[in-house]
Amino acid sequence: QVQLVESGGGSVQPGGSLRLSCAASGYTYSTYSMGWFRQAPGKEREGVAAVDSDGSTIYTDSVKGRFTISRDNAKNTLYLQMNSLKPEDTAMYYCAAAERRLSWWSRLQHGSYTYWGQGTQVTVSS
Repeated sequence: QVQLVESGGGSVQPGGSLRLSCAASGYTYSTYSMGWFRQAPGKEREGVAAVDSDGSTIYTDSVKGRFTISRDNAKNTLYLQMNSLKPEDTAMYYCAAAERRLSWWSRLQHGSYTYWGQGTQVTVSS
């Protein structure tokens, strides 16, 4: 049974930083694509960043240069380092895991992923 558990969310002022973690179990962690998504109230779920098993990454334009996705295969953990946070980054953040390696063009599409965590809230406000 695959389980993804996110942690690290919280409240921070604009310009601040947070690091999200996603611990995976019951999953061949190192083999497949994984990603971070977010959903703000009244908005659709948005792909934020994704990383393939070879370490290649992709980001949505609004977070490029501010967010960094990484994975520690030894710890079965996915990370999202978020710097220079803005109020528009406020959302529930979800970790997602695919059942295969994804083509680059599909890595930020939520329909490409099979497994999801419960989410962790990030609030950026002064």
